Amino acid sequence: MYARIMTAGLYGLSGEPTWVETDVENGLPGFFMVGLADQAIREAKERIRSAILNGGHKFPDKRITVNLTPANKRKEGSHFDLPIAIGLLLASEAVLCRGDLSGTAFLGELTLDGRVLGCDGVLPMVIGLQRSGIRRVVLPQENAAEAGLVKGMEIMPVGTLGEAAEFIEGGLSLSAFVAEGYRPPEESPAGLDFADIRGQQTVKRAAQVAAAGGHGLLMIGPPGTGKSMVGKRIPGILPPLTYEEQLEVTQIYSVAGLLDPQRPFLTERPFRAPHHNLSAAALAGGGTNPRPGEISLSHCGVLFLDELPEFSAGTLECLRQPLEDGQITIARAGGRCTYPARFMLVAAMNPCRCGYYGDPVRQCTCNESDRKKYIGRVSGPLLDRIDMHVAVERIAYREIRGGLHPAAEETAGPPVSSAVLREGVMRAVAMQKERYDGRKIASNARLTPRQTEEYCPLDRVCAKLMESAFRRYHLSARSYHRILRTARTVADLAGSAAICEEHLLEALSYRMPERFFE
Repeated sequence: MYARIMTAGLYGLSGEPTWVETDVENGLPGFFMVGLADQAIREAKERIRSAILNGGHKFPDKRITVNLTPANKRKEGSHFDLPIAIGLLLASEAVLCRGDLSGTAFLGELTLDGRVLGCDGVLPMVIGLQRSGIRRVVLPQENAAEAGLVKGMEIMPVGTLGEAAEFIEGGLSLSAFVAEGYRPPEESPAGLDFADIRGQQTVKRAAQVAAAGGHGLLMIGPPGTGKSMVGKRIPGILPPLTYEEQLEVTQIYSVAGLLDPQRPFLTERPFRAPHHNLSAAALAGGGTNPRPGEISLSHCGVLFLDELPEFSAGTLECLRQPLEDGQITIARAGGRCTYPARFMLVAAMNPCRCGYYGDPVRQCTCNESDRKKYIGRVSGPLLDRIDMHVAVERIAYREIRGGLHPAAEETAGPPVSSAVLREGVMRAVAMQKERYDGRKIASNARLTPRQTEEYCPLDRVCAKLMESAFRRYHLSARSYHRILRTARTVADLAGSAAICEEHLLEALSYRMPERFFE
């Protein structure tokens, strides 16, 4: 007998319909799987055998052939257990189908006692099934909330193989529901606040500009000046994720197996801060079966690299292509997959190994050769791809005492809060949305060179200023365009439709502090 069951294969973030064909015929007993199945699927034979027997059904003592189509694409994942088991029960006539399964897909991993466990990547698979015309999916109970993000899909959660078999026979009515999509909460939990940082008004302004335009930001300064504090607070002033961005980010975390079953949707922008012992594969993604790395896990959010020169050179160079293209392609012998990687890079570093080069208070103990070697661990091409470079200076005592002593508060002024910075960011983002309406441009930082010339025109005064800066600082063509995009963001924060001289001057000030790299 023959049975055909629908499921899904996962290729990067793309879920594609996959058919499980099962044939049970007379002959020497055997269980054969074809169709480029990975090790997890090949091992499913023993899980399925035990699950069927422990579920009270008879396992056929015949020749069993399972084919996964399309046969020319590699299949991977434990979610093939349930559709293979259902196909085997139907083909052996241990279960008789009382309805039409042509529009129903099955996903889930089986245990030896027949329980259906959750699996990774359910969200992109359900989205792919819906796009192919499937409107109903049977899947594990713990993945039901995640699948419920796909509006209009009929979700049918099951706890055991026996429940799925009874449903097929028509003897059990599953507690199905039609997904309504995700409804975001009215209020987001409060995070870290820029008001905790005393002084550093220039750095806070730079952080606001970076957040408003999605620009990369490099902070350079002595230890203890607040670089890490600034980096950790930038997500709090970013604009909220759109529904499309939420869905895309959640798919990435679903594939990576990092979703919380109790809250399987991400509504806040990701913030990833890996340690500097991170490997290149962990940053870019990879493995035998490629999985997203920190670059993709930071998609639509912030990738914060503290102590930037301490990362290995090979690891840092993995950032170059994603910073330009907004995606990363991982190629392996078994295939290749592409993950989105539109992240905001925020990095912090000391000016030298001891950390005190250029500090007016403490003397640097590094010699010139050691200092240049330390700075040189961050390559010029990578620095050129970071839009903004800001020097973080040591702050005065009166600024530290601000908010604790009335007299000091009057001198230093009240600290700028995240709410104030975010208000300016939202105004700038609104201008960008209106300007780029109808075009697939997420932010000023994502403008192509041609779009930069279109949306960032300079008048004669600004053009002359830019020409002078280009020659003096020996800027590259890439630096030129990045400065223009930053100036466009500064103008947006000021509510100006045109880039003026003061906007361009501020953008130029956010380039490499020469005294650290000369």
